[in-house]
Amino acid sequence: MAVRGRGPAPKENRRRRNADTYEGHQVTVAEGVPVDSPVLPGAREYLKRTRDWYDAWRSSPQAQTFTVTDWQRLHMLAPIVDRYFREPTTALMAEIRLNESLLGATHADRLRARIKVEVAPKEVPEGVPSIDEYRRRLTG
Repeated sequence: MAVRGRGPAPKENRRRRNADTYEGHQVTVAEGVPVDSPVLPGAREYLKRTRDWYDAWRSSPQAQTFTVTDWQRLHMLAPIVDRYFREPTTALMAEIRLNESLLGATHADRLRARIKVEVAPKEVPEGVPSIDEYRRRLTG
C-alpha cells in the first residue's frame, strides 16, 4: 500500500551511498543574524501587510542563504501577495505557497533544502532555576 508523501516508500533493507546522515551540502544558519537585503521596489504602492510579509522574509534565517535570484523571486512574488491580501483566491494562495516553499518557508521545506536553523538558547531570568538544577532536585 502506498504511503502519502513524496514518491514511493523506501525498501525495508535499503542501502544507499547517501545515507540519512548525509551532511555534504547542509547549510547552517543562525537566527537573528542581520542580512544585507535589498529594499522592496515600489514598497509604498503595497499594503502594509505586504511590506510586513517582505520584512519577515528579509529577517528570516534562510535569507542568509539568498542570492540575487532568490531576492528577484520575492520581488516578483510581492505583487501576487499584495493582490492576495486585497482579494484572496485559492489560485493566488497556491502560487504563493509554491514559491515560498521553494525559498524554505516551512520546517519541512528547510529539511528538504538541508537548511538547519540554529536557535540561540534563551537566557533564564534571574531567580529562576535552570532545568538541570530542577532535574537534580527531583532525582535527589
